[in-house]
Amino acid sequence: MKYDEVVHGRRSIRGYKPIPVPQDVIREVVEMAMRAPSSMNTQPWHLYVITGEPLDRIRKGNTERNLAGVPHSREFRTHDKYEGEHRDRQVGIAKQLFAAMGIAREDKDGRQDWVLRGFRQFDAPLSIIVTYDRELAGNDIAPFDCGAIANALVNAAWSRGLGCVINSQGIMQSPVVREHAGIADDEVIQISIAMGYPDDDFPANAVVSERKSIDDAVVWVGFDD
Repeated sequence: MKYDEVVHGRRSIRGYKPIPVPQDVIREVVEMAMRAPSSMNTQPWHLYVITGEPLDRIRKGNTERNLAGVPHSREFRTHDKYEGEHRDRQVGIAKQLFAAMGIAREDKDGRQDWVLRGFRQFDAPLSIIVTYDRELAGNDIAPFDCGAIANALVNAAWSRGLGCVINSQGIMQSPVVREHAGIADDEVIQISIAMGYPDDDFPANAVVSERKSIDDAVVWVGFDD
């Protein structure tokens, strides 16, 4: 694909075919993604590419602990509920997804099932956990760099026919992730990326999130009118 085909075609994938992703394909994706920019070329990231039984154990433990009411232990800073236009966009994509899936507002079971899919990393056949060195914790540069490689991973994957969704529900219980992925104590868990071949029959996969206009996002400085 050309770059603009990747950027304009890519969308978040929440339903996957039960087909394993070959390791050589993932290696290509990761090699491309590691060209992502980083502050002063520090490249703070580590990538744990997980599939099969270890991923199933993470799904199971994450789901069971969340349903049991164990407080989340995500290792990045969170914030209070979104407000204003940010909340409007959050609600907007939820409405798009629920409409595509036929989940009514009063359908508590359907909404619960959707939440559980997030805990299971949307049943994707593969997950990439992004971490960074704990010695860099306490500033925002390393997480920013991890965001850069996360973006590079989803775009590189799309160029190889793979879909992704960046999600934090799948790592809400960090002890589970650490145990079954073998993540070292001197690393901070930043985010997870579910990945696999898109199931074209899964309705939510057709959803394309609405984007604010360039005029709402950009301040032009120093240009002639």
